[in-house]
Amino acid sequence: MAEKKDKLKVLVVGCGNMGASHATAYHHLEGFEICGIVSRGKSKEVLNNKLGGGYPLFDEFYTALEATRPDAVCISTYPDTHEAYAIKAIESGCHVFVEKPLADTVAGAERVRDAAKKHAKKLVVGYILRHHPSWERFIELSHQMGKPLVMRMNLNQQSDGAMWTLHRNLMKSLSPIVDCGVHYIDVMCQMTRSKPLQVSAIGARLTEEIPAGNYNYGQLQIRFEDGSVGWYEAGWGPMMSETAFFVKDVVGPKGSVSIVAKSAGGEGKSDSIESHTKTESLRVHHADLDANEKFAKEDEWINLEDEPDHQELCNREQRYFLNAILNDTDLSDHMEDAVNSLRIAFACDESVKTGQIVRL
Repeated sequence: MAEKKDKLKVLVVGCGNMGASHATAYHHLEGFEICGIVSRGKSKEVLNNKLGGGYPLFDEFYTALEATRPDAVCISTYPDTHEAYAIKAIESGCHVFVEKPLADTVAGAERVRDAAKKHAKKLVVGYILRHHPSWERFIELSHQMGKPLVMRMNLNQQSDGAMWTLHRNLMKSLSPIVDCGVHYIDVMCQMTRSKPLQVSAIGARLTEEIPAGNYNYGQLQIRFEDGSVGWYEAGWGPMMSETAFFVKDVVGPKGSVSIVAKSAGGEGKSDSIESHTKTESLRVHHADLDANEKFAKEDEWINLEDEPDHQELCNREQRYFLNAILNDTDLSDHMEDAVNSLRIAFACDESVKTGQIVRL
């Protein structure tokens, strides 16, 4: 096991679902040592107790940054703080892991990316699906389906209690199709490997508990240069339907690939963080017909029961972050992809609010 002096000191900022999972990863991974935990409320005490206690606790980020002088900062706060916290951390000499979205504006995301380049610091954005072996397989199989592709994805969350509180807070700065959509836009871009040309989107405000002008249901459509098209929908709140809330598939001339999450896609699972990354099985359908115009091949079922759980995915994200720091990995493409997916998501947001198609 590495000596303490060999470990990277990391400051954990934000102790919600993702922050707690990342802190747990740092607590167990040999290459990191938590030097402080930051949150405005009591969540830092809860997390500290869960990790066995003993970590310095702070109410405020800037105070903690000055007091702990970390090597790295993990930011899992609300999106409207991401830009300011990330840039301050980078300018203070820290590498940064930041939960998606990178910022709450495209210009803000570009400023964070530019700061990381200027100061030669590693910037990793929490695109958890990029570290999921079965999502990697899903994307790989999509490349065998020919062109153009039709990509259909959604993640509607019937939330109440603490999750509805979280969603209401998120919607003070971002809509569901921006906050969640960046994941799936990123997947679509990996599937098509083509330039997105235009977007259109619709949205509805289904509750008066969120700011006027925002919406808690949205659906976006993207048209790509190669003729591929994709849609994604996301809705948050106690009114959302759990019918077909978990759709993830891709169709091409040669067939289709679908994620079939029989358990994770079941009733009562729509607001479960653990279920959002579950795949369980991939169904591969081939379009080939025989002489009688019957299907020439049976559908293939790729069993993915041994997939990593949510915590292990966070562990993998942090191993990726650690490896990038220790081996000076070039993250230019990673950062550019994060900015581009956010740019597309905000174009969709603009389309909802203006009712117009937005050309990219």
